[in-house]
Amino acid sequence: MAQANQFNSDKDNKSLLSGADLIPVGISACLMGDPVRFNGGHKRSRFCTDVLSKYFSFVSICPEVAIGMSTPREPIRLVSADANDDTVRALGTDNPELDVTDALAEYGRMQGQQQTQLCGYIFMQKSPSCGVFGVKRYLANGHPEGATAGIYASHFQAQNPLLPVEEAGRLNDAALRENFMVRVFTYREWQLFKATPVTAARLIDFHSRYKYLVMAHSSAHYKSMGRLLANLASQDMSAIADEYFTQLMTALAKPASRKMHTNTLMHLQGYLKMFLTAGDKKELEELIHQYRLGIVPLVVPLTLLKHHLLHHEGANNYARQQVYLNPHPYELGLRNSL
Repeated sequence: MAQANQFNSDKDNKSLLSGADLIPVGISACLMGDPVRFNGGHKRSRFCTDVLSKYFSFVSICPEVAIGMSTPREPIRLVSADANDDTVRALGTDNPELDVTDALAEYGRMQGQQQTQLCGYIFMQKSPSCGVFGVKRYLANGHPEGATAGIYASHFQAQNPLLPVEEAGRLNDAALRENFMVRVFTYREWQLFKATPVTAARLIDFHSRYKYLVMAHSSAHYKSMGRLLANLASQDMSAIADEYFTQLMTALAKPASRKMHTNTLMHLQGYLKMFLTAGDKKELEELIHQYRLGIVPLVVPLTLLKHHLLHHEGANNYARQQVYLNPHPYELGLRNSL
């Protein structure tokens, strides 16, 4: 029974974050409701302010205000000299003589170097300073020509290539929302793990808990990470740990597919084959099958799987400790829509 209690405790630890336990995450200030946009308004995200604030300690930043631009102010846009020029400048929409490119780039580099405590970042979509995906790029004649990333965001990310980042608008997508939360909580746990000197035993123990989460996201990294840790004798553990973390975050950057989730569920089900009755086994297999077909969401077979792992004391504790079962607070219901 002690093992089952530990399983529940792992779940509750993520559910009861408060005070110093809150995870530091960067965010565009307008998403917090701060009136810092070019028109003096904001773009408050209630999901961020009302829901994620229970788990995250937000570090609110508006790079445009930070570099001295007023509120309200002339809006800026990203401009390239011609269609074949990938270089972009952040120029005033009405006054192209207003050029804040270098200031935004320098501020992005500076914040990227200073905000090392962050475990994630939520940017404002479509912003010429903060957008990450598909920010409109214009030609000098004002015609739109393709898309790129915001100046501040791109330079911040260059300093922290493994940091989980997402745009607020994309968090409306269930798969992207769940994936971002998986990465943030993983990033945070790695930071805590690295606070103590890394040993081979500790790293192998860490991986043993993340093994099936990796499997659900990338079979290639599941194999390569296993090879990386296969023989750690006489290895530089600092270098191995860095490479492991790079592979871990790279693997998790790709949202897990229905096919990969199904494969992972079936592997975990295997740990129960000696303990389930024929009826229980058939029920679990049927729910996994229904999930694969898109009839039920992931939470349905996953809940039954966790139920059996908790209530069969003889089941392997290796399966119970898998982060895959609870990678983020269950109250968020992130797997209810997958």
